[in-house]
Amino acid sequence: MNLTSFGQDSLTISQPLTISGYVEGYYSYDFNRPENNTRPGFLYSHNKHNEFSVNLAFVKGSYSAERIRANLAIGAGTYMNANYSAEPGVLKNIYEGNVGYKLSAKHNLWLDIGVLPSHIGFESAVSKDCWALTRSMPAENSPYFESGAKLSYGTNNGIATFSILALNGWQRITRVEGNSLMSWGTQVFIKPNDKITLNYSTFLGTDKPDSARLVRFFNNFYGIFQFSEKIGFTAGLDFATEEKTPTGDGKNNLFNTVGILRYTPVDRLAFALRGEYYEDENGIIIATGTPNGFKTTGLSFNIDYLPVSNAALRLEVRSLNSKDKIFIDKDGGTKKSNTAITFSTAVSF
Repeated sequence: MNLTSFGQDSLTISQPLTISGYVEGYYSYDFNRPENNTRPGFLYSHNKHNEFSVNLAFVKGSYSAERIRANLAIGAGTYMNANYSAEPGVLKNIYEGNVGYKLSAKHNLWLDIGVLPSHIGFESAVSKDCWALTRSMPAENSPYFESGAKLSYGTNNGIATFSILALNGWQRITRVEGNSLMSWGTQVFIKPNDKITLNYSTFLGTDKPDSARLVRFFNNFYGIFQFSEKIGFTAGLDFATEEKTPTGDGKNNLFNTVGILRYTPVDRLAFALRGEYYEDENGIIIATGTPNGFKTTGLSFNIDYLPVSNAALRLEVRSLNSKDKIFIDKDGGTKKSNTAITFSTAVSF
């Protein structure tokens, strides 16, 4: 299994046009047994309870020439339904769609415009490429995709990539009605060797109409460390501030962190242990309406079996615990804890 990073173009194509795809089916059982068969509202992937379903399926066409590149992927599944619910019409099914032009014949300087993978975080929507079956709370509550323009420069030795982005908003294809301001992002991605990856990304902007504008400044840090062929560790940390009022009187804070330890005893088998914590007391992203806001810890254990290189069978047990009673059970009451078991099968082609 390979862990891929947002915001990096690592695709190597021997032919100008290639077709690829991905399909992931899953079953998840939530022991709180929610009546609407939907997992807690801050989870957007693998979010159906006691149903056999498709999390994500897409077909992607990629074109690559000397100074031109383009990607178009059309997707479906419960991931698309949850994350693209605010988009109109056929935009709900555009998993990716962008065109890039190399601005310099001598340097790796690119301008890409369209619907792009997010430049924030180390987890993608493609579960097979991530160390844990489900996404962490930090990944679920930061952008999976973004729409805008990205100017990126990669060093000739391939060690570092620097990007500046102009965006339509926080995980948006169409801008929020009444919002006249562009949002902005930056990314510094450094990979000095095969064992270390470091990243720092930012987002500055607002996802509200001008009349209720609250400026958000989001910082994302992560590092991926491969200690040996069998043991790897990934650590991520986010810190954000957002204005309390449109007049800028004071700021609310958000903090979260995640760590994943992976052990691969043989090529076809992997185990992962994930710990995470998310604190959003004032509801910048996750609003609960409870006295302490959203203060939740998580622990999960993952087993992966790869019968062939492009397929994965995965099983995960995950427990979440909150300071307040924010999880709804089958009787309509609330609890402080939530436990679920998820099984998935995924194939890339």
